[in-house]
Amino acid sequence: MTITPTDLAQAVDVAAAQASKPLELAVVLPTYNERKNLATMIDRLDKALKGVSWEAIFVDDNSPDGTSDEARSLSLRDPRVRCIQRIGRRGLASAAIEGMCSTAAPVVAVMDADHQHDPELLPLMLKAITSGEYDLAYASRFAEGASTEAWGRPDRVKASGFANRIANKVTGVDLTDPMSGFFMLQTKTLRADAHRLSGVGFKILLDILATVDTPLRVKEFPLNFAARAEGESKLDRTVVFEFLVGLYDKWLGRFIPTRFALFGTVGGLGAVLHMTVLALVLHLFGADFAMSHYPKEAAFITGQTIAAIVAMTFNFVLNNELTYADKRLRGFGPLVRGWAQFALTCAFGMIANIGASTALVRIGFHDYAAAIIGIVLASVWNFALSNKFVWGKY
Repeated sequence: MTITPTDLAQAVDVAAAQASKPLELAVVLPTYNERKNLATMIDRLDKALKGVSWEAIFVDDNSPDGTSDEARSLSLRDPRVRCIQRIGRRGLASAAIEGMCSTAAPVVAVMDADHQHDPELLPLMLKAITSGEYDLAYASRFAEGASTEAWGRPDRVKASGFANRIANKVTGVDLTDPMSGFFMLQTKTLRADAHRLSGVGFKILLDILATVDTPLRVKEFPLNFAARAEGESKLDRTVVFEFLVGLYDKWLGRFIPTRFALFGTVGGLGAVLHMTVLALVLHLFGADFAMSHYPKEAAFITGQTIAAIVAMTFNFVLNNELTYADKRLRGFGPLVRGWAQFALTCAFGMIANIGASTALVRIGFHDYAAAIIGIVLASVWNFALSNKFVWGKY
């Protein structure tokens, strides 16, 4: 991008104006593939926040469309714009936490960069927070006077309403829209409990409300929820799953780490598939092996091997989509390499699985009991190495 003398003059004027007044507000905008929305969002913020010293922090999860590059280009013209480009990390909640903790502003807001949240509410929210009467202000899609008609997604309106009811019951928070992604609070309030936030899923407001020890005084504003300006929604088929995971992490994650629980759940489903495939192989080919010159346990060894490979592939796919959604492998090449790495890290576990279970069969254990013991032994190994070598860094 070429910077013109006019752009430089504009940047100098903005910087001079900002320097003459202490920073009052930071607006954190988590992004993923939002390049086309950034410039227009800054224009809207500039119009809405006249007379306010503010900065916009785009926290980008290494978008392939060049969102981070666009944010940096905007920053050259407007020093109020900042960019945090996250490599190897994903997730709206964790991005919001990272952005909120990065600012020196006394008050911080979080909103979407896709224009579904109206920046005109920011001055009203700021007034509520700085008045000292409220600790948190947020925009509700379901408050009196709010509207979701422009969204054009009645299915998601119903899903959001259902999720709100669950959230209110589980957390004890009584708000019309605790799943809102548009809110504002004092930065010191966020920092005081940032280390206790789970950072899982999409709904950071719910996490904050459920974490603080002293209930926050909340001011609610009705939101006319708009359709996104450009791009596609990031709320894919796993959003409901991630919402439930977020609730689990908040209330049970301290006892059993969430990722380990997910890996174990996927492993449990894989075990069911494993046993199904094993039973199928023994049923179809057990008699043939019994009549052959092979050892009597040959049918079990064959079935156990086939079942282990099928279950391993199944576990890789589900773990990639769910357990490691924040580090999800995408594209044919990365998926093939990821599967190969997963297979390699699980190879020793599979050998231990087959070897131990076969030894148990030979000393008189029932086939299925031996298979389950082998699966348990392999699972611990698989989790440790997969966490490090497949979806981690080494």
